[in-house]
Amino acid sequence: MLLVGEDEGLIRERARGLTQLVAGSLTDPFRVAELDREGWGNIAAEAASLAMTGGRRVVRVREVTDAALEPLRTALKSAADSLIVLEAPGLGKGRLRNFVEAAPDAVTIGCYAEDGRALQELIRTILAEAGVGAEPEAIRWLAEAVGGDRSVVRAEAEKLALLAGAGGRVDLAMVRLSAGDAAGASADDGLIAATRGDGVTADAAIERALAEGLNGIALIRMAISHLQRLHQARLRMAAGISAADAVRTLRPPVFFRAVAGVTASLALWPIEALGRALEEARQVEIACKQTGSRPELLVRRFLAGLARQAQARSRA
Repeated sequence: MLLVGEDEGLIRERARGLTQLVAGSLTDPFRVAELDREGWGNIAAEAASLAMTGGRRVVRVREVTDAALEPLRTALKSAADSLIVLEAPGLGKGRLRNFVEAAPDAVTIGCYAEDGRALQELIRTILAEAGVGAEPEAIRWLAEAVGGDRSVVRAEAEKLALLAGAGGRVDLAMVRLSAGDAAGASADDGLIAATRGDGVTADAAIERALAEGLNGIALIRMAISHLQRLHQARLRMAAGISAADAVRTLRPPVFFRAVAGVTASLALWPIEALGRALEEARQVEIACKQTGSRPELLVRRFLAGLARQAQARSRA
């Protein structure tokens, strides 16, 4: 089983699930062998070994690249009954994938980051399994804040379940306080600072968020969501309501500590400028997924540009 894709958390989760299913344990030394990069040469030997206690063995191989092809080829030539699980985050099309996809006794499983409704449904399911309910806006905010890494999502949802307790209910304030560890310093604060024209504060907040584990893809999606909410508020202002009332009607609601910053941002961003910024943000998201550049650098450059635009309008 070759596990590939960008979601390392999902790769690890599926590898653990396969190991548990076949060996009945993750730690049984007689039935589970774990190999890192230095141990690739032992894949065939481990796969051919028999468990002293009986049952199938699992050989779990981490950080796999194309360099593991020959040891794998040797292992599959034997008549061993072991399951070989290859964890290969970021592995593209190449010799190893081509070999696995052509082999009759091997298969590739894609592990890609979930987003949108799928990610929200995952969070809702984890909470429901613990007997915990959640407000819709709380689930939406958490899905945007933690990005698509399965292990981070599961850890945050399980932490919320413990905080709420069986029969409890998770609201937006609880999620924001709980998810602070995963998202680092609030990326929301950095995004608001950028649209207010405070580039120094914005970059410092974003740097902390990235250092605490927020990834570039999740950050640009949060930026798109922030700009969309500003655009919605601006449209309502064009219909005749005040900036304060426009912010108050946004759903999910703006966190009370962020209301002043969002309101101040609206004064600096006309509808047309927000439309252009949204289109640019979507192009940045595409570039994050398709180019060789680091997503974090692309997003920080984009946010710095937003801050400069807002600062220019503020001076004007």
